[in-house]
Amino acid sequence: MPHYEVISPALEQEIEENRRRGWRSPYACPDAAVIRRAKRQSDVPTMLRPPFSKDADKILNSAFYNRYADKTQVFSFYRNDDISRRALHVQLVSRIARNIGSVLGLNTDLIEAIAIGHDMGHTPFGHAGESALHALYHKHTGRCFRHNLHGIRVLDAMVPYNISLQTLDGILCHNGELPQAEYHPALTLDFAAFDERTRRCYLDETGKDVPLIPFTLEGCLVRLCDMIAYIGKDRQDAVKARLVASEDVFSATLIGKTNAEVINNLEVNLIENSYGKPYLRLDEEHFRAMKQCKEENYRKLYFDEKVQGQVRDSIIPMMEQLYEAIRKDAVTQDASSALYRHHIAIVEEKRRWYRTEIPYAASDPDDLTVDFIAAMTDDYFVDYYRQRFPESKYKIQYTGYFDV
Repeated sequence: MPHYEVISPALEQEIEENRRRGWRSPYACPDAAVIRRAKRQSDVPTMLRPPFSKDADKILNSAFYNRYADKTQVFSFYRNDDISRRALHVQLVSRIARNIGSVLGLNTDLIEAIAIGHDMGHTPFGHAGESALHALYHKHTGRCFRHNLHGIRVLDAMVPYNISLQTLDGILCHNGELPQAEYHPALTLDFAAFDERTRRCYLDETGKDVPLIPFTLEGCLVRLCDMIAYIGKDRQDAVKARLVASEDVFSATLIGKTNAEVINNLEVNLIENSYGKPYLRLDEEHFRAMKQCKEENYRKLYFDEKVQGQVRDSIIPMMEQLYEAIRKDAVTQDASSALYRHHIAIVEEKRRWYRTEIPYAASDPDDLTVDFIAAMTDDYFVDYYRQRFPESKYKIQYTGYFDV
């Protein structure tokens, strides 16, 4: 039988009373605390568009936000619109985090901006694409590629949108060390400290040497909700991809085994243990159950040979060939190439609006290469590879709606 926890009557009554009198958490990030690199008239908040709402609008209207629609969440090789893409994932994270944040009295505009922007740096073909691109970038430069780090480059360097420090910090810190049961926000940064930490992340080969904890409760919440959003949803998608027969193959835990149970029960426990507190907390039993669900997903889904086989046999060698070809176009400054026509031109057009002085095309060739590949959708990657290497033996085999 499905099991759905509920907020305790005493806490529910307290929440309702506080709502009636307009209570907000004293630990929420206030709009007045917004920090930006530059003072621009267009960024002056209004009644209609508070400061963090402006961040969300900038992200939503970025050309790279559109690319979410055809980027893998977990399962790449399926022609099935019912299987989640990254566009749905970021909206699920936003919805779950705003639900919880509203009850906790946090800044829901900031939550939305972090949530919808948290995967802006993701590659085609999900984490498999991320790992392949990291290996190539590191081989050429000694620097690391990670999607959270690249999201900062997309929103703060490629196009200087003047996104707030609070939003950028939440995006950078949405993943990091192992998940924790309790999150206390880090000390507030300024942009100098943020830039130094970002620089160190490019050199952090293990991904564990630079502590990444958001300095707002809102950022901490999005980090937790990222996990809450994908644990159960990935199981639903696995059923649609026919990797498993049903969600019943997963172990029953304290938080359940279906997507609806996992989301509800973690939401309730997080609220019960965090309301009115300067931190976010899951109790030990619920945190242990969440880790158990995640570990089971790795065993039964993420490491499945059907998922990993094409990555190893096709995606990695295809990305290697594309990387070297695009890098050559960057070094030779081939203005007729897709790098220039389909990527640099789009970025330069946006940068002109922000009156940037240094041409984007003058960037390091490896950075241009990584920027272009990371910005690709799954379909663009495949089509461009076919156009560039028409005689290649490497091909992607998709499972369609009517394939058994």
